[in-house]
Amino acid sequence: MGDEQIWRPVEAPAFAGPALGAAPPAAPAQAAPLIDERGFGGTPIARPTEDPFGRRQQRGRLRYRIASGLAGLAALGAKFAAVIKALFIALPNLKLFATMGTAAVAVASYSLFFGWPLAAVFVLLIFVHEMGHVIQLRREGVQASAPMFIPFMGAFIAAKSLGENALAEARVGLAGPILGTLGAVCVAVAGVLTHSDLLIAAAYLGFFINLINLIPVVPFDGGRAMAAVAPAMWFVGIGGLVAIGVLLHNPFVFLFIVLALFEMPRRWSQLRSRSLASAAYYRVPRRHRILVGLVYVALAIGLLVGMDATHILYSGGHYLGNI
Repeated sequence: MGDEQIWRPVEAPAFAGPALGAAPPAAPAQAAPLIDERGFGGTPIARPTEDPFGRRQQRGRLRYRIASGLAGLAALGAKFAAVIKALFIALPNLKLFATMGTAAVAVASYSLFFGWPLAAVFVLLIFVHEMGHVIQLRREGVQASAPMFIPFMGAFIAAKSLGENALAEARVGLAGPILGTLGAVCVAVAGVLTHSDLLIAAAYLGFFINLINLIPVVPFDGGRAMAAVAPAMWFVGIGGLVAIGVLLHNPFVFLFIVLALFEMPRRWSQLRSRSLASAAYYRVPRRHRILVGLVYVALAIGLLVGMDATHILYSGGHYLGNI
């Protein structure tokens, strides 16, 4: 007994493989894979890769939501960039939209006094007048903006300059009334041929607005012409404005006086500075002075004749005798 040795099977540890010749144990249906780690003293420690409380799943869902949010922000940023790019491509068209928008406001304003059909034709004639300035500025090599309308004040264009000298300024100034007068003549002829009082009244308003622009004081077109002919006529022009304002009690005339007083002193001091730049700007040959003066006088006479030929008292139920 003392020499006998008793052999007893030793159970394999949980991490060991199956005994020799033994059938492999069946895997549990939903056993979690184990990670073989070594603890204190080399003892194997088995830990599941999945948290039984689902905290890793929650972290996974949070990461998914964050990634989805970032993807959404990226898509939104791409759309915003596409819109900005489209706006830059359509920038030249925005000027057209601005012109059309201000023109619509002007038509609505004038329609309070003339009715909208007559107001629409009147605004169209103002546009023709302003395009005369734009065309001549481009011929002088100066870029100009599209016309912008101001109710009861007409319209304006923006440009860096009016040309390289007073003669160029006179050409730009007279180009508006010249083209505007031709437009009013076309409307008057159409009114006579169609027996339309509305078109005849619109032609009268066109002649009138072009004649007003010939007042010989800056910033009116007549003042631009006088810069090349006789700048001293600016004082005559502002005196005439004051007289008209007193006689008619029209608030817009006094606004014109304010505009004239804002620009005329600066221009006159520039003229009298006797600097080389000023002398070069206002140096205009005599024959060109005479030509500009003749065009100015011819325009004024033609506009007075046009107003006399197209003056009617009523159009569409609106009284025009006070114009």
